[in-house]
Amino acid sequence: MTLPALRDVIAASRRLHGHIVRTPLMPSASLSARSGAEILLKLETRQTTGSFKLRGATNTLLLSGRHAKGVVAASTGNHARALAYAAREMSKPCVVCMSSLVPENKVVAVRALGADVRIVGRSQDDAQDEVDRLVISEGLLPVPPFDDERVIAGQGTIALEILEDRPDVDTLLVPLSGGGLAGGIAMAARSIKPSIRVVGISMEKGAAMASSLRAGHPVAVTEEPGLADSLGGGIGIPNRYTFDLCRTYLDDVILLTEDEIARGIRHAYMEEQEIVEGAGAVGLAALLCSRLNVSGTVAVIISGKNIDMIRHRQLVSEYRNV
Repeated sequence: MTLPALRDVIAASRRLHGHIVRTPLMPSASLSARSGAEILLKLETRQTTGSFKLRGATNTLLLSGRHAKGVVAASTGNHARALAYAAREMSKPCVVCMSSLVPENKVVAVRALGADVRIVGRSQDDAQDEVDRLVISEGLLPVPPFDDERVIAGQGTIALEILEDRPDVDTLLVPLSGGGLAGGIAMAARSIKPSIRVVGISMEKGAAMASSLRAGHPVAVTEEPGLADSLGGGIGIPNRYTFDLCRTYLDDVILLTEDEIARGIRHAYMEEQEIVEGAGAVGLAALLCSRLNVSGTVAVIISGKNIDMIRHRQLVSEYRNV
């Protein structure tokens, strides 16, 4: 098995041209003043489906989906939305399997894009079991949310865009879940610029990749509901790519509390005028809570905006200038 490489990311970037949005890299005056470094925000919130996931899903369908009967995936929400959108653009049936922990707003959004959503069990692993059954019984093309070379290459295009816009970036802060985003970005960025520092950031609750990296091999964790729900789920015990990518290319991993993530969401809205979901706010939260030392130029990947707006309003109403 060969790990995805920079050439795969470059090919994905060319393939995706015209199918996705090249998202902006915007300065944050408030975080720059606070940290003493130049802080730039890579706003994947501006992607068509509200998160970075459209890159990997679209790259996979463009490579493999043209002759498929339909597509299927397990997802905590954003991958499902991206796959449903990409499948609709190609006029392909789409089935999405989700656990009961996925927020209702994400289930509704995926169904609105025409996908057949099936709620299965209380974990990402339960949902994946149903995907495996449908691949065999109905002949659908599986599109994994992270541990797939086509998906990883698509997500890695974010690193290309950042370093094309700002070759002087010294540090990347990347949300860490199953490792498709963090592994793809870290591999691409460090292949281009070996000196760059890449830090994966996750939540304390059910941090599967962080636990696996500590153990030295993929491990199972108990999933719990939390503000950064998009970071939930296991990495798969028979993990093929993302564990090795994260082990090889990430310099550090930081885990955040629920209160710290909430602070990132509030800051995004009150100071950056951006609606950001919990998973997308972890880089902001790490900076706000001084969980790492930064200098030079730092790019923070703001991975998505698909938060329940009632919950968002509650969080923002608790805003305190701290």
